[in-house]
Amino acid sequence: MKVKILAGLAVIALLVQQYMIWFYAPIAQSGPVQKIFYMHLPCSWWALVSFFVVFVSSILFLLKRNDAFDRVAGAAAEIGVLFATLALVTGSTWARAEWGHWWLWDPKLTTALIMWYVYAGYLVLRATPMGRDRKALVCAVLGIVAFLDVPLVFFAAKLWGSAHPDGLARQGSGMEARMWHTVFAGLISFGFVWGAILLTRVRQLGRQAELDARLVWDDE
Repeated sequence: MKVKILAGLAVIALLVQQYMIWFYAPIAQSGPVQKIFYMHLPCSWWALVSFFVVFVSSILFLLKRNDAFDRVAGAAAEIGVLFATLALVTGSTWARAEWGHWWLWDPKLTTALIMWYVYAGYLVLRATPMGRDRKALVCAVLGIVAFLDVPLVFFAAKLWGSAHPDGLARQGSGMEARMWHTVFAGLISFGFVWGAILLTRVRQLGRQAELDARLVWDDE
């Protein structure tokens, strides 16, 4: 029921967000290509939230050794990598139109790419044929260590400067109120999407664990 409610809210919120992107938010000085920002930013923020959930769930797993926390960490990592991929794709599309290049080794972009590789490696580790308990333990440790890169992504623009639109926004680039309204609408709508996917995936992993346990019991 919770998933259905979140999914329904997500559909409504996404429709409202799209209306705000194309008809409410003004066209920026850089032109219509700036509207990619309203999709790029929510993907980036919810990717960071996902990796924070991996971090917290990994700590809780080490403290309590409850498989539920391992499943939450795994589901959050999958969603985080998905959203980080969308953030990199939309960011590259914006960069091609704005800078004339698909990629620049900007501090913000570089740390984000490193973060993507780290958590993609985390998912590869979760897919390896290893004992369940040992795998969960190793993944929990990696989930904690991997989070060290997340603050660097968040503060990269402030620490080293950046041509990234997030860095410009932090420096006061003159975004109008309607632009900020659209940004917040995107964060809310993607939050509903994130919540619906997370609950669904955690439930799937739980049922998979039950089936695996039954198979082991039957073999014995």
